[in-house]
Amino acid sequence: METSLEVLLFSAASIGFVHTLIGIDHSLPFVVLGRARGWSLRKVWSITFLCGFGHVLSSVLLGGLGIGLGVAIASLEWVEGMRGEIAAWLLIIFGLFYAGWSFARQRRQQRHIHSHDGGMVHSHEHGVQDHSHDVKIPAAATAWSLFIIFVLGPCEPLIPLLMAPAVSLGPWAVVPVTAVFGFTTIITMLVAVTVGFYGFKLTPLKRLEAHANTLAGLAIACSGLAIQLLGI
Repeated sequence: METSLEVLLFSAASIGFVHTLIGIDHSLPFVVLGRARGWSLRKVWSITFLCGFGHVLSSVLLGGLGIGLGVAIASLEWVEGMRGEIAAWLLIIFGLFYAGWSFARQRRQQRHIHSHDGGMVHSHEHGVQDHSHDVKIPAAATAWSLFIIFVLGPCEPLIPLLMAPAVSLGPWAVVPVTAVFGFTTIITMLVAVTVGFYGFKLTPLKRLEAHANTLAGLAIACSGLAIQLLGI
């Protein structure tokens, strides 16, 4: 029995929503980095949209190539699985690197060695504040790192969704199904990020603000671990 376009569109919207909502890697990195770096909600939205668009587009291109070449769905799912492994490990590596860099930077801010007249040298502790000579990871580098990770990361449910209309209704049906899935995925990412953004603002974390970037890196690494261990 042929599947109607309406059923496929509903499936695309439902799967896109659920897949994005339960995948903490689709929202957590943007929320914690936005909070740690003091980004505005508009900036967080922009980076989230860019990463979400690249995330969906890369799988669309792979699926379209598979349809054009007549590649079996099992082969494409294997490729997507490999991409998922790579993306998860990249999230872990990026998160740990960001946490380590931030922790080291914080320690440099807290402790400085000063030289005084007469040759006396001493070191003392400072409060955690920014210094003009301190090296900081550029925001652009952070955003583009996330973008690359999301482009490499697969939209696992999208491949079967692309193949189903191509087989049952013809290649023309792939376009609306893909559009609905992509739109739902990106909108869900933006809504989840918005809820997390304002949720963090309501959380009393004053004591942890000095460690915000370190904790953000660890949270990103944990989202990668969740993909590896729990398959979400």
